[in-house]
Formats: sequence, C-alpha cells, structure tokens
Amino acid sequence: MAQQLFLVLFAAPLAATILSMALRHSRVAEYATVTAAIIDLVVSVPLVLQTLHGTVICWHSYIRVDTLGAWVILCISIVYALSSIYAVGYMRLLDEEKRLPLFYALFSGFAFTMLAACVMNNVGVYWIAIELTTLISTFLVGFEREAESTEAAWKYIVVVSGGITLALLGTVLFYWGGSFVLGPRYAMTWAALHTSAPQVYQPLLLISFLLVLVGYGTKAGLAPMHTWLPDAHSESPAPVSAMLSGALLNASMLGIARFLGVVSGASISRSAHTAVVTFGIFSFVLAALFIVRQTGIKRLMAYSSVEHIGVQALGLGFGGVLGVAGTLYHMLNHSMNKSLMFFGAGNAMRAYGTKEISGIRHVLKTFPASGTLWLLGAVGIAGAPPFALFLSEFTILRVGIAGPYRWAAVLFVVFLVVVFIGFLAHFRSMYFEVTPEQQAPQVRRLPWVVWRTLPMWLAFLPMLVLGLWWPHGLWDVFIKVSVELAGGGR
Repeated sequence: MAQQLFLVLFAAPLAATILSMALRHSRVAEYATVTAAIIDLVVSVPLVLQTLHGTVICWHSYIRVDTLGAWVILCISIVYALSSIYAVGYMRLLDEEKRLPLFYALFSGFAFTMLAACVMNNVGVYWIAIELTTLISTFLVGFEREAESTEAAWKYIVVVSGGITLALLGTVLFYWGGSFVLGPRYAMTWAALHTSAPQVYQPLLLISFLLVLVGYGTKAGLAPMHTWLPDAHSESPAPVSAMLSGALLNASMLGIARFLGVVSGASISRSAHTAVVTFGIFSFVLAALFIVRQTGIKRLMAYSSVEHIGVQALGLGFGGVLGVAGTLYHMLNHSMNKSLMFFGAGNAMRAYGTKEISGIRHVLKTFPASGTLWLLGAVGIAGAPPFALFLSEFTILRVGIAGPYRWAAVLFVVFLVVVFIGFLAHFRSMYFEVTPEQQAPQVRRLPWVVWRTLPMWLAFLPMLVLGLWWPHGLWDVFIKVSVELAGGGR
C-alpha cells in the first residue's frame, strides 16, 4: 500500500510538469498544478499512517519511506497545495501570461525534488536531491526578471551551493570514517552510518557532523549562513516565497535531523546537540533583532523564517521525545502560518504597489476578509495563543528548561518577547496608524479575490484548531520518529 501511495505522490507533480511544458497553455498549467498538489496532499496523510506500521524500503534500498520522511512530505504537500491555489490568482497579476507554463513547470518540479529528498535512503543521493532543489528554485526566485530578483537569484545559488559543498565534504568524511568499520565498499545508507558511528574515530565524526550541519544549515537558513534568505524570500513571487519558507527549509532540516540521529549513539552526541542548540539560539536572537528593524514587508517575513528555523533547531538540539514532538509540531504549524503570511504580503504588495511597510496603511479597509486573516496570522507567527505555534514553542521551551541547556531556554523566552513586540509593531502601523489624507497611499483594486483568499482560510483554520487541540494520535507519530532517529533509521 505504501509503495502505491509513494508512486502516486511523485507521479502527480511530474505529470503536472510535463503537461505544463508540453502544452504551453497557461490555464492547463494552472489547473494541472493545482490538481497535482491536491492529489499529493490527499496521499500524504495515509502515507504517514502507513509508516507507523513500519518503514518501507524499496528500489534496491535507495528509497526509504519512514515516519519522519512522511511527516516532512505532509508539510511540503500542505504548502504545495496552498501555494498552487494562491498562485492562480497571484501570478495572473504579473502580466506574464506567456511565461506562466514555464513558471508552473518549475513550480511542480521544485515540489517533486523536495518530495524526493524526503525518501532518499542513500546519503549521497539525498545530497543530490537537495542540490536539485537549489537549481530549480533559482529560476523561480528570479522569475520576475527585475534587477533585484536577478541579484537575489545569483546570491541564492552562490551562497547555498557553497554551503551544500561543505555538506558534501562532510558526507564524504562520514563515508570515509565508516569504511574503517564496514570495509572500503558499503551501501551508504542512514542506518549503515548509524551502525558505524560509535566505532568511528570520534574527532573525525564530530568534524563530519559540523560540516553537514553548516552545509544543510545554510540551505535551511540557520544564522550566520542565512544571508541568501532575506533577498530570495523578498524578491520571489509570493507563492514561491511560501514554498521556500514553508517547504524547502523543512526538507533541509530533515538532513540535519537525520545526521543528528546518526551520531546519537556515539560519544560525540552531546557535542553535536550543543552545536545544533548554539546555531538555533543564534538564529533566533539574530532574527529577533532584525525583525525589530525591518522596513520591507517580505524581508520581515524572511527574518521570521530564520527565527522559526532556529526554534526547530532548538527542539532537535534539546532532544528527547518531547523535543522531537515540539520540533515536528512546529514544522507543521510554521508551514501553514508562514504560507498565510506570504499570501497576505503578496496581496498587500500588489494592491499598494510597494514592498515597504511605510507604504502600506489601513489594510482592513482595503482587504476586510484577507486583511483580518493576515493580522490574525501575524499574531500566530509571533507565538501568541490560541494559535498552534504557541503550543509547539511552549513544548520546546519545557524541554529546554528541564534539560542541560537552560541558558538557551532563558534566551529563548527573552527574545520571544522581542519578536512579539517587534513583529506586531509593524502590523500596528500598517493597520491602525493614522495617515494624513494627502499622504494616503494609492490602492489598486485586485481581481481573482477567491483564488487569493481561499488558501488563507485553508491555512488559518487548521492552525487555529491545532492551537486549541493537540490531537492525541500525533503522539504515535512523534514517538515513532524519536525511535527512528535513535535507531538511525532502521
């Protein structure tokens, strides 16, 4: 059953990519992409449930569908579905009708590569899949062909490829270390690396882990390797920004989580966790400070992504079942909430004709429905109850306070307050600041309202429900993932 679900999952975006390129018809490309994304979302839920009964390994052990991979697939599929729906209304505003088939082909191809990365059992092939996400998404970042977006695309591919090169070096060192235990030739699966890790020369193992942490941390947007992220997120079309933040960062964090699981049985495990916690808290603190000083609306969302990827790193670094649970729950909640935030930012940018926060005023008068959703999403992304991110952050905080990293937990609490005040201060000015009538910004009336508002509702309602009610069945998923990481993916 799991293998059939797996095949459908990958056939859908691949078919959408082929149709978009072959027929070169913008409406066909739109609806093919939306259909493929909805199919993937429908398939991803039973796929998670199937993996609770055991890991599926196929295709000569190159493919492994475990609960962790299936969970990340679920998060990616949610963002893919929401962004595809929103893209129909948003991309029509760009007057790029002839280039829309290319956009949707790249969009579905981007989703395909991220989904593929989640099921790679060979560590080297996982690296290839992550690098493919970079190559495809670079064209999406620069799709609007303005000077700023082209510069952002170049910066993205240069910085991220440099980081991924370090991840490749770390992967090679992992393999080399394992060769002293398993022989000069062996299948470089996650389980094989976990088996050999306790017997590998530990300084070499630590260096290998730090390299992959920096490498995949660059792709995930951990500070100080995050420098590509504000430009790429702010210059991409809004649906692409949502995919970069809500989906791509998760696929990259998956690699960090798996490598942390690889070294879990080695004597350097504590050092590895400390490194992850350090990068996590540094990302959180730096993002908090930049959030306070931001002037661009999408750059504000971008630094929020750096903040939340830091929270995920803290959860992984704190460790334990509760730490893993908080991280996975945060991953899901952030995927939905950040999608909503980029959709709202896209609407505001197109209506007001600016990316500057100072040029956006009286949003509720312009967008009564979607503006309300955007404001509520801002409260949620700042970590306030009753929204889902509050629960996941509180769970991670509990683990930090009870464990050996209390210093990080204290900083976490302090800068949570900074983020809350700084982030909502920007929204206060956009929604409630009084502007003289002669200085009021010109507002453009936007068509395709349903396409741009529906995905905001579809993101908002689940994050509200999950903030009020943590489904008990999710604990089965989180416990299973904790066992998988401790066992190296067996």
